[in-house]
Amino acid sequence: MSDTSADNLPLAEIMVIDYSHFLAGPHLSRSLAAMGADVIKVERPTEGDAGRAHGYFKDGQSGYFLQQNMGKRGLCINVKDRRGLALLHKLIGKADVFVENYRPGALDKLGLGYAELSKLNPSLVYCSMSAYGHTGPQSKNPGFGLIAEAKSGAMAQLGEAGRPPPLLRMPLADLYTGTHGVAAVCAALVGRHKSGKGCHIDLALYDCMVSMHDYAVQTYIFSDGTALPKQTGHDLPDATVYGVFIAKDAYVVIAAQVDEAWKRLAALIGGEALAWDKRFLDPKSRNDNRVAALKYVQDWVTAQPSAKACIDALSVIDVPSALVQTIDQVIADPQVKARNMIIEQDHPILGKVTLPNLPYRFSNCDTTPKRPAPLLGQHNREVASSLGYSAADIETLIGEGVLYQEARQ
Repeated sequence: MSDTSADNLPLAEIMVIDYSHFLAGPHLSRSLAAMGADVIKVERPTEGDAGRAHGYFKDGQSGYFLQQNMGKRGLCINVKDRRGLALLHKLIGKADVFVENYRPGALDKLGLGYAELSKLNPSLVYCSMSAYGHTGPQSKNPGFGLIAEAKSGAMAQLGEAGRPPPLLRMPLADLYTGTHGVAAVCAALVGRHKSGKGCHIDLALYDCMVSMHDYAVQTYIFSDGTALPKQTGHDLPDATVYGVFIAKDAYVVIAAQVDEAWKRLAALIGGEALAWDKRFLDPKSRNDNRVAALKYVQDWVTAQPSAKACIDALSVIDVPSALVQTIDQVIADPQVKARNMIIEQDHPILGKVTLPNLPYRFSNCDTTPKRPAPLLGQHNREVASSLGYSAADIETLIGEGVLYQEARQ
């Protein structure tokens, strides 16, 4: 039996200071916490992370904040007070990683920029995330994930031709940047093991979205600018059959763009004559005759009694397909349950809370978060005490507003 103890988590004994807000930074540090790091979430009095004001709410608690900050300890401190900054500097001096996602230059003014903190702690891995990065003509511009998704060309390929592109409805730029941050931080920690020195990681939401293009950029460049990927609705013109089809009671996606999958699908829906029809024998032929190919598939889907009947029939012939599931169906999905992707935690105000898990799976440890997201300033005393502050000193800092803790409801 494998060892699943907390000590066996890959980032055990790594301390992370999370000085970020909203999403990309909190997602990065949440991931590090799941892998064993001691993540201390640093927030400002009295509002805290702006994500705390972002719904959906239950009994005054933000589900958004709870999801992105589980597994962390909470420190709420006024860094504009010299005593607060001194305490945070002392904490950073013991840390391995510092995470922030403010506009470039903003933290320099607070005494928390890389130049100052690297002098304080030369082995510190300092990870910055921003809309455009710390260099380039747009580096000082504000931005969110939506801005990066729009500028990157990703949004221009969504929806129906001639209509405004829809929003992605999932924070692709933020989470992709946060995930890249996990990889970069872990790589920097490995590099530090060899060199003994930390570094500054500069990640941009815009960069990450541009890097995600698996097809559009090379298509445009390789065609000398003659092939510009555009909105294609619910299928891909260059990968027939690969898209969404309308069943009697739901939407179904079918991925039969490779030759063998197409032949199996064609034999099912139209017999051997269709399977060997010269119009559809290879990817180019299917793309050239995509309207006809899609009609064959849609007519078959329409004729089935239900979406489930479509999927069951396709499963028998090993053609990838799936129901376009709604969120209630996702939560009830036995595969989601089997993979422990929805977890339950004990929250000091809400009691039992159920939230999405992270996808990390290791053979020798359990990455399920062991603590819920902290209340604002929940671990002030614990963190300050670990830095050598006496109980009297801590009470003074609390009484004078340097340390702040929300009252439990």
